[in-house]
Amino acid sequence: MEIIKDGQIVANDWRHLSDDEAVPEQAVTVSLSRWRNEKDRLLGQGIPLGLRLNSDDPLEEIVDDLKHFSIIVLEFRQFTDGRSFSLARLLRERYGFDGEIRARGDFIRDQMFFLTRVGVNAFEPKDGQNLLDMLPALTEFTVKYQAAVDVKKPLRGRPT
Repeated sequence: MEIIKDGQIVANDWRHLSDDEAVPEQAVTVSLSRWRNEKDRLLGQGIPLGLRLNSDDPLEEIVDDLKHFSIIVLEFRQFTDGRSFSLARLLRERYGFDGEIRARGDFIRDQMFFLTRVGVNAFEPKDGQNLLDMLPALTEFTVKYQAAVDVKKPLRGRPT
């Protein structure tokens, strides 16, 4: 399967494990529940780890663990739930997470540009979405008026 990462279509190198699935010898993401229950065992595996968060998962609970993750996957169960936008921005700005932040699931093409503004740099849409059709959404807007993760000053405060 392929994803969009850093503005390119690339292979997905991560496997999303269910809570009862055996841990293979490859890069995996786990749910917050599994992380809570198996943290020491997962760290002992010596494989790249990622964490999947739902929009209602308490981010403050994992702040001290962020150093263990190469990727945080924000699960979009419904495109109308914008709480993951806030999670992405908090991860980047408040907690300094510099790894991959991936939007996964039920987001729509029109949200992609705005997701990049809050720190998302990878996209794994639900099955059936055409990545080539989605890719231009990242560059359709050329002017960014407000300050955000990607541009620290609003337009009126930037040199012309």
